[in-house]
Amino acid sequence: MCKLSVVIPVYNSDTTLLTLADNLFQFFKEGEIELILVNDGSKDKSHKVCKEIVNKYRGCIYLALGKNFGEFNAVMCGLNHVSGPYAVIIDDDFQNPPSEIHKLYDFAIENDLDVVYSQYAKKEHSFFRNIGSKLTNNILSSLIQKPKDLYLSSFKLISKPIVEQITQYKGPYPYIDGLIFQVTDNIGKVEVIHKSRENGSSNYTIGKLLTVFLNAILGYSIFPIRIIQLIGFLFLILSLGSLIKNFGDDSKEMIAIDFLRSGTFLIAIALIGEYLGRLFMMQSGKPQFVVRKKIVSKA
Repeated sequence: MCKLSVVIPVYNSDTTLLTLADNLFQFFKEGEIELILVNDGSKDKSHKVCKEIVNKYRGCIYLALGKNFGEFNAVMCGLNHVSGPYAVIIDDDFQNPPSEIHKLYDFAIENDLDVVYSQYAKKEHSFFRNIGSKLTNNILSSLIQKPKDLYLSSFKLISKPIVEQITQYKGPYPYIDGLIFQVTDNIGKVEVIHKSRENGSSNYTIGKLLTVFLNAILGYSIFPIRIIQLIGFLFLILSLGSLIKNFGDDSKEMIAIDFLRSGTFLIAIALIGEYLGRLFMMQSGKPQFVVRKKIVSKA
């Protein structure tokens, strides 16, 4: 059995994908790893390149999704197909050299860790993406109870028991890191090299970063609803105080009553939203992903 399953979400990466696979099998022998390519509705020649890789190397699985479901959905699809005792998630842009996978694996073995995140002395991303990632990372420190000094990188290693736990989530808006922190705190980090992009441009847009942020905030925390509840209670207290202070003054009483009504309304809506939010997180009919085609390399 292979000791590592490597999951690569693929989107418009026909210029880097073959080189990434060649480097991967340069550092790992065939049979030592299982490569899982998940094509997330690419519009370029990624489909052709993925088929070429599967035909070239033993131990590859190619999964073509029916449309673009999003990076996390593609990763979840890949994780549902891993067989190794550890799964490594690595981006398709070749900014994380495959040789660095050994660092994550060795660190996990030495320290008996469930999850190991890669950390960077310097990230070779655009200024915009670095700012967006830093903002999201800081906010999530409170929401999912992660250490503030831990950067939630996409390049990470996850043990099979944790993979089995997080893939039980079948909802349409998965957030991998949120799912990880729901089931384990046996997590480590190790510094790796991060290269500058050699070909093409980043697929990360404002829209995609916002989607990731909203999935993390709304899908794995009811913190926003509780903020609204707190505001509602503040309105309620202030309006009651004003009503008592200005009792007998009709105009001021009306203002206080309006505040009282607004506060009560906010509390009621927030409470309803909390129940609906919990139901939404438990069950949704929208598919997480749909596999259109599966190709497995010959043994």
